Amino acid sequence: MATIASLSKFCTYLAKPVTQTCFRVPKRNLNLLEYQSKKLLEESGVAIQNFRILEGKKDADVLKDFNVNEYVVKAQILAGGRGKGHFDNGFKGGVHITKDRGAVIPLVEKMVGHKLITKQTPKDGILVKKVMVADSINIVRETYLSIVMDREHNGPVLIASPDGGMDIEAVAEETPDRIKTIPIDITSGISRQQAVDVARFLEFKGPLVEKAADEITKLYGLFTKVDAVQIEINPLAETDDGRVISVDAKLNFDDNAQFRQKDIFAMEVHEDTDPKEIEASKYNLNYIAMEGNIGCLVNGAGLAMATMDIIKLNGGSPANFLDVGGNVKEDQVLKAFQILTSDTNVKAILVNVFGGIVNCATIANGIVNATKTMNLKVPLIVRLEGTNVQAAKKILEQSGLEIQSAHDLDEAAKKAVQSI
Repeated sequence: MATIASLSKFCTYLAKPVTQTCFRVPKRNLNLLEYQSKKLLEESGVAIQNFRILEGKKDADVLKDFNVNEYVVKAQILAGGRGKGHFDNGFKGGVHITKDRGAVIPLVEKMVGHKLITKQTPKDGILVKKVMVADSINIVRETYLSIVMDREHNGPVLIASPDGGMDIEAVAEETPDRIKTIPIDITSGISRQQAVDVARFLEFKGPLVEKAADEITKLYGLFTKVDAVQIEINPLAETDDGRVISVDAKLNFDDNAQFRQKDIFAMEVHEDTDPKEIEASKYNLNYIAMEGNIGCLVNGAGLAMATMDIIKLNGGSPANFLDVGGNVKEDQVLKAFQILTSDTNVKAILVNVFGGIVNCATIANGIVNATKTMNLKVPLIVRLEGTNVQAAKKILEQSGLEIQSAHDLDEAAKKAVQSI
């Protein structure tokens, strides 16, 4: 039976944009830790809390020139509910506040190297490697601001509400008049008047109107600079000393801009991701682990689902599947086999490829090369159909390798199950 995690990943995979069954537009969510998002804001001049990053006692020197009235000590993991979480060493809370600078390092030591468990982490928690120590600010009022790339408006849209620090969906449902939506011209950007109007809607008063407008303008500048599809600031806060601060930020990026934003994408965090998924993504492949013993190499989301269904109907169980997409090359097929067989549960491999855009002969050459290079030890069953399929079958037949061919998917699944 598949785990909830693997089913969730598969559903996410199926939800990715599809142009044709065999030609999928890959999409992934870039995950950044809180401090990484704050650094991006800071680099664009956006006002944030001052902070330092520590990995343990060895970093104590970074606090020497960090003198504030109160310190917020926050474990850095990709999960919410940190303040109410607990560590595997028994320490309570992933967020602490102290006025004593001497207490910061002992708090950091209790977090780093230990797993923090919250309602949003796996059962065993996530290992904390870094801790953010920030200036604790006194918030007078919280507002909400986001900039998103909106399909309906064919461009960026600014969404604002004076009711920040809470679930914006609840605000939209209960008090829709407290939300303002402003389409932004992608060519000219946000105007000063628009920024000032939003600041006033957010109920900033006096000199804070201009300060808030400045922050809004800088946030839009960051949005375009980093090819973001979303920047969400919740809250955009007013402090007791007259500042406008972006306290918490969520950033999402356009995957198609990775070639322009290499430094940002290099920051990606893989805390609870299967290393095989990470390795597959490096070669533009998609891998998802299941719990059976038949490895599946396919091309396309629909074919992946059908392949796993037929295996189950024939009494087998998929160990994983790896989607090679529509532009696959021979070296990617080799890498696909290496990733599939790195799962020790795999006792047979079923290749099910429909060649629409992909050339079946390319797949066949890749299979032969992979089998020889790896000295493959598990049974290999191959079903190919579509573009150049006869040439592909001839390549497999003349290879002299123990490759079982199948005429259709049902026959392939039966052979895979029987081979174990």
